[in-house]
Amino acid sequence: MEAFWISLAVIFVAELGDKSQLMAMTFATRFKPWPVLAGITLATAVVHLVSVGLGRLAGDLIPTTAITIVAGIAFLGFAVWTLRGDELTEEESQKAQRTTRSAIIAVTVAFFLAELGDKTMLATITLATQHGWFGTWLGSTVGMVAADALAIAVGRMLGKHLPEKIIRYGAAAAFAIFGVILLVEPLLT
Repeated sequence: MEAFWISLAVIFVAELGDKSQLMAMTFATRFKPWPVLAGITLATAVVHLVSVGLGRLAGDLIPTTAITIVAGIAFLGFAVWTLRGDELTEEESQKAQRTTRSAIIAVTVAFFLAELGDKTMLATITLATQHGWFGTWLGSTVGMVAADALAIAVGRMLGKHLPEKIIRYGAAAAFAIFGVILLVEPLLT
């Protein structure tokens, strides 16, 4: 259960201000919210299942202290990445707008491709090296879907007037805190 809650919180925070949220808002302007959310859920479930598989493999092959240090450094990197921010390019925005096929298929494919190598995938891999695979997979999937659902709801209500800087700084601070905790943990044991 711990893996679920930790993964949910970390991935929810990681997703705040991410390009995926911008994609979710863009798709929500073209399609109804439920098909967009369904596509996000399908893509996220698959990408995060692959992520926890990679994380478990790494966790079995690499000593725990090394994993913890690498995870701490990775989370500090995620903090910097979050501060730098993600932007939806004009081409990506136009592609999301002109998709005429099934909304679920369009969103699923777009999110699957966008999430490969994204910070939430890397964070899920990192979490899976230290926690149970099922709880990590379920928590990371729920965390990402919840953050993107929030983006859809807020985007539909507020349009483009989101406090992006505040969200980005908060998410970066949370990553930095997780990173420092992970780096200090081996020193205390």
